[in-house]
Amino acid sequence: MLRHVPRLLLTAIAAASLAACEPRNEEALDVTVIGSGQPAIVDAASGPLSGPGEVLGMSVAQGLVRFDGRGQIEPGLAERWNVSDDGLSYIFRIATGDWPDGRPINARDVARILNRQVRAASRNELKDTLGAVDEIVAMTDRVVEVRLRAPRPNLLQLLAQPEFGISREGHGTGPFQLDAVQDAPGAISLTRRIVVIDDKDRIEHVHLRSARAAQAIRQFRDGKTSLVLGGTFVDLPLVPRDRAGRAALRFDPVAGLFGLVPARSSGPLADEELRALLNRTINREALMTALNVPGLVPRTTLLQDGLEGAAKPAVPGWATVPLPERHAEAVRAARQALGGEESLTIAVALPEGPGSTIIFNRLAADWRPLGIELVRAGKGVPADLELLDRVAPSSSPAWFVRRFRCGLAPQCSEAADELMDAARTSVIGPQRAAMLAEAGRIIDIENLFLPIAAPVRWSLVGDGLPGFAENIFARHPLSGLRDRPERERQ
Repeated sequence: MLRHVPRLLLTAIAAASLAACEPRNEEALDVTVIGSGQPAIVDAASGPLSGPGEVLGMSVAQGLVRFDGRGQIEPGLAERWNVSDDGLSYIFRIATGDWPDGRPINARDVARILNRQVRAASRNELKDTLGAVDEIVAMTDRVVEVRLRAPRPNLLQLLAQPEFGISREGHGTGPFQLDAVQDAPGAISLTRRIVVIDDKDRIEHVHLRSARAAQAIRQFRDGKTSLVLGGTFVDLPLVPRDRAGRAALRFDPVAGLFGLVPARSSGPLADEELRALLNRTINREALMTALNVPGLVPRTTLLQDGLEGAAKPAVPGWATVPLPERHAEAVRAARQALGGEESLTIAVALPEGPGSTIIFNRLAADWRPLGIELVRAGKGVPADLELLDRVAPSSSPAWFVRRFRCGLAPQCSEAADELMDAARTSVIGPQRAAMLAEAGRIIDIENLFLPIAAPVRWSLVGDGLPGFAENIFARHPLSGLRDRPERERQ
């Protein structure tokens, strides 16, 4: 029969069949991450990752699990996992895949890479969060087990962080791949193939670059990039608040630490009474107004509401006193403590940027009536205080309090340290939560942290990216950004 079909018709049928099988290529999405230096895959065991490095790492060097656009856990290199009833064993089944050199990815590779991140010599910034890990072992070629000394319900959130991405010799495990030909000037070209059942596969392309905040904002305003990630309070004042700017500006509802900590063990901030006076006289409401972040609320405690297993932290008694009253009392106490001295100079370390100027000016105004002159730390001026601005990597209160453990913080509480150590080995969830809450309360009482609010994290999101979503970890995968949310497709 087919020999009677004209040759041109056969050619047309073959071409149509081939076209039906070809994947659907999407236009490249331009993404800019605020930061300096080209994004690069870096071994987190060698030290903290940069903002651009975190975004690239999450894209091409996923962990056993990863975050979706809403901050929920989804499969990464592991296609599935099981948790034992006692919460002490997490077993992950590794998906079939190859390293770029063609060698199969196996469980031994994964166990070795993760063990390197938690070993004693590692400088991984999140190493301490996996302190309950007993061992990480390969059970078979495709099965890895993480064994714990005590249950950690938040373990998957930690393993999804870029600090625990799986990479080897600068190469990752997806979901995106580095293009063999890098033809986007000033950017890194990435590609991801998404298998679609009963339809054409999709191929997503991303051009990822980094830039200083002002340049990234200009690129967005000029239509040269569709998405800007990695904004903080430092550069927020640079974003125009006209109609277009307000429509594009998105804030993540993150948890974390945003406040002041003593920068050294000696100096004026070694005086607990002085720390208390400074803490009580910060006009947090005025700072919220100056920062101009929708939904941002003042905070007077180390721990915040909504953490895993933790009750709402008790507000310090001084925080219930109206600011004018406690300010007047603090002025009297400061004059008595200073003993008639003209003024006390305190240096604060802040990152460079207009947001830091806002913080500095507000603090200087609040503390000047106490007889305290606030200056910026810098060359030849050692810091007495420094700003701590960190997003929590999980919903566990342990991360909050363990930032202030002895040996890490210049000033600490031995009583709080004992509670932290006991909490680490406790296998009873409520008991552990109570210990961490008490450690947080002690840190509040001793004013080892002067809280201001939750951290500020923002993005600029262009039209045509309905898949972008704010989330509590400020982690934004680059896949699916052009997809409408599932509920809108139904």
